[in-house]
Formats: sequence, C-alpha cells, structure tokens
Amino acid sequence: MGKIFISAGHGGFEGSFRDLSEMTGGAMETAELAATRDLVIAELRSRGISITIPSDDLNLTEAIAWINARATSQDVALSLQIDIANASELRGTTAYYITNNALRKRQAEILTSALTKRVPEIINRGAKADTIAGIGSLSFCRQISVPSILLELVFSNNSQDKLLMQTRRRDYAIGIADGLQAWINETATTIPVYTPSNRPTNIKPVAYPEININLNGQSYEEKGILVSGNVFVPADLVDRLGFDLNQIPLTCRLRYQSIVYVQAIALRELNTSVSWDSTTRTLYLKTIFKVFTGQIDQIMGVGNASEVQMLMFLKNNNEAVLTNYSDLPQIYREEAEIEGVNHDVAFCQMCIETGFLRFVKGIEPEKNNFASLGAAASSMANGSAASFADQRTGVRAHIQQLKAYASNAPLFKPLVAPRFHLVARGIAPVLHQLTGRWAIDPLYDRKILALIRRLYESAGIF
Repeated sequence: MGKIFISAGHGGFEGSFRDLSEMTGGAMETAELAATRDLVIAELRSRGISITIPSDDLNLTEAIAWINARATSQDVALSLQIDIANASELRGTTAYYITNNALRKRQAEILTSALTKRVPEIINRGAKADTIAGIGSLSFCRQISVPSILLELVFSNNSQDKLLMQTRRRDYAIGIADGLQAWINETATTIPVYTPSNRPTNIKPVAYPEININLNGQSYEEKGILVSGNVFVPADLVDRLGFDLNQIPLTCRLRYQSIVYVQAIALRELNTSVSWDSTTRTLYLKTIFKVFTGQIDQIMGVGNASEVQMLMFLKNNNEAVLTNYSDLPQIYREEAEIEGVNHDVAFCQMCIETGFLRFVKGIEPEKNNFASLGAAASSMANGSAASFADQRTGVRAHIQQLKAYASNAPLFKPLVAPRFHLVARGIAPVLHQLTGRWAIDPLYDRKILALIRRLYESAGIF
C-alpha cells in the first residue's frame, strides 16, 4: 500500500481573490482547513495508513514540486480546500478531477460519497472535471505525478456549511478518511504508475497500454499511451503541430521506451480540442477550427457563437436564466456588433462577473449591471455599482466600456457607460491587458478565455 499526500489550503483555485468589499476572513478559513486536515491525518494514522504533509508555508507551485519529488508508485494526493463564492445559496462538497479521466472521476465520487455518507447533512455536489474551475484547469489535478484530487469541503460564505463543519469536524474527518482508505486500497490493487523521478531501480519497467490517436479526422500513425487513466501523446506530435513544447510543464511529460510523451489534456491550453472515447480507446485531437484561435483574446472583432448557442450555454450553467434573461444573448450580439466588439468576449466576461447571472458579487439583478461597472464619481454616494434602466442599456454600457479600453474609435450609440471618459482609450486591446485594470484577480483574463473555450466546445465551434 502506498502513502497519501494531504495538502490543505495551498493556493486553492490558483488565483482566486476577494476585493476589499468581499473579504470574509482568509486566516479563519486557513485555520478551519488545518483543523480538519489534522483530524483526517490522525484518523488515517490510527488505521496504519502512511501520511505525508507538505509544509503550510509552501505555495501551490512549491507544494506540487515537493510532492512530485517524494511520490512513489501507488501514492495518491489530496488537496483540501474551502470554496470561495458570494452566492449564499451555494452549499456542499465537490471533488475536482482531471477532465476526461473516467478512473479519476470515479475515485473523486468515492471521496464525496464517503464524506456525505458519514455526514448526510452535507450536500453532495459530486465529482466535477477541472475544466469547470475558473481558469479551465487545476494544477493540483494535472501537474502531480501521482493520482490527485482537489476536494472542496464547504462554501466559505454559507453559515450552514461552516457551522456544520465546525460542529461535526470529527465526522468530516472520518468520512474523508473512509474515502481515502478506499481510494488507496484500490490503487494498491492496480498496476503501479511510475514516472522518471520515482521509478525504483529493482523492478522491471511497466508496460503502459497503447491508445489510438485521431488527428483532425485522420488516424495518426503513432500511438499514445494510457497512464493511470491519463492519455499521453508523443512529444514529436506536439512539435509537428507547431506548438512550443516549452509551454507544457515538465510535470506533464514522461519518458517511456526512449520516447518523451506529453499529457494530452495539456494541449487544451494551446487551443486544441481534446476528447476521449473509452470504448475504442481513441484520443481525438482537433486543431482545424472554424475560427482563428490566435485571435480569441482580441476584444475588438467579430464573435463566433450564435444567439442560440450562447443561450444554451447559459442554460446548461444556470437553468433559471431562461425566466428573465432569454433575450440577453441576442442583446449582447446586437450591441457588440454595432460597436465592433467581439460578442463572445463580452458575453463570457458577463458570465464571469455575474456567475452566470446569479449575481454572485452582490450587485442586485435589478441594476442590470452585467460587468461590475462602477458608478460615476458624482454618484458614488448612492453606492459604488452603476445602475441601468433596462437590460439593453446595461449591456450597452458594458460594450462601451470594453470599447473604451480596446479601441480609439468613436461610439455609434449615445454614451451610457458612466466611466467611459475616465479610461485611457485603446490601452487594452487584448484580454490579458484587462487584468489589473478591470479586475485585480491575477488570472482574470485566463478565466474569461477558459470560458470562451468551453463555449466554443459546447457549440461545436472547436
């Protein structure tokens, strides 16, 4: 039997932040995680299970490197986190796994099921692919050399969740320990997974199963390999596609039978569509798109998603939107088209800012403020968030503010954005330049881009 690495609070969602109006006590949340983790550790050790813990002083990147340097075959890694959200109705526990990995999904379900079996009052939000996370991926799920899962225990702003964990902490710990024990026992019965850094010298090499690769509708001549449920492709294929191999972390590569392989899911960050058919054991890669992916981060331009595709995307992420916002995608397309703004960018930014129209940042829905726009200086006494008479005016203000940042061209509609004149025109034509200007989240642009990719994939655009 291997050992379990347990990390608590090392970076969470890699850049999640709260501004000064949303602070809820990060130090207290860290203490809550540490107290729960310590009980889990004590419970597992009482069962004779080996535990290893990275120092609390390490950040996420350092914790991942620390684990990889010490991981051996049959080990697993778990990150305990507290979710950050401002929608008070959100409750429950969620386990995140690396997307397209059916084995890891089942193991994530083992964890949430064990926890909610021990504490039935917890809402089981189930296992979710890490592409659902804000930036479209989670390093803890992807860059650790052994099977790894990120477990969100509660929502920080939900008083019921917090009280439940504080009063039933012992049961939380036992439930998590039950899930981890089932996971590590299962791992011990499977083929060991070795990487170049952890392979013992006294065993024969492991034979990884081969998988087929379908590239742009054609069978690729070389095979990939399946490693602990994760698909790897030859590094030579990455080079032939014209991608910079240096953009893929070394932790997402391995050497096997004198060939370097790359974790296929890492190609998503390079605007490649990645899907897996477990029945035929075939990896499908698509790089020929209906859009030029090198320009999806340009604020000015033409969007690609249709009104119906945007509406279905909204519905799939918040079914309640059809009641009051069924016309919003059409309004975004029309208003963006008038000013020459990419409606895909504006629409996905709206989804980030409002939490798919749940208005998670506390701005009342009746303000029709879809992008956390601030009010004009003269109106600050009435509240810092701008308010608009109807949905179209709110969307128009959002589009105008984007145009202020991205272009020097004049507006074609009367000005309604209250802070338009305060922007240095044309200072931010691409998304990454909005980070630190529109929002202080250091990963703000990556979250919007991740959502654009999800929109395009759901719409079949790529």
